Amino acid sequence: MIQLHDIRKSFGTLEVLKGIDLTINPGEVVSIVGPSGAGKTTLLQIIGTLDRPDSGRVLFDGVDISVYKEKQLSAFRNRHIGFVFQFHQLLPEFSAVENVMMPALIGGASMNDARQRAMEMLDYLHLTDRATHKPSELSGGEKQRVAVARALVNRPQVILADEPSGSLDTHNKEELHQLFFDLRRELGQTFIIVTHDETLAATTDRTIRLLDGMVVADR
Repeated sequence: MIQLHDIRKSFGTLEVLKGIDLTINPGEVVSIVGPSGAGKTTLLQIIGTLDRPDSGRVLFDGVDISVYKEKQLSAFRNRHIGFVFQFHQLLPEFSAVENVMMPALIGGASMNDARQRAMEMLDYLHLTDRATHKPSELSGGEKQRVAVARALVNRPQVILADEPSGSLDTHNKEELHQLFFDLRRELGQTFIIVTHDETLAATTDRTIRLLDGMVVADR
């Protein structure tokens, strides 16, 4: 499904990724681990088309998206990729349902269709009664589930998560981790998760370990 061929990325004189080759299969839950500075987030951003490699190729279903122009990449990202971040990145002035609607509206859905799809996702995640609440009125676990709903609203093929449970307490962390596996089973998404949480990594289908910009283990 996703193939990375000889991905290299530098920032100034610092070479962050040093020839990454990876294949991610449909429906996998994959964790990417390694020490700070290993290149985990940079790799995730390149997979998610938020950044471009200096060299190498990124293929989705055999299509080389590395050659896409910015407008093509933006449309591709909106249709095929959902993002979950450590600090949820919800817009504080909007309600939960309005936050979840955003990717659907950006993708061209009507206001009514976007709201219906957003409410379906919130209902699926047991957040219907929080739909009109703003982020400041939600708990940490609720904010992160709203962020997951936003990532899912366009039914993307792939969910990319960058330290998604890093700001959560133990109970909410465990619930979020279980949610990823439930979503994979019920909706069929592929998950790629950057994490420092070895407990989470141990439960994923594969753990890819980076060190100094290189893959040193894949098991």
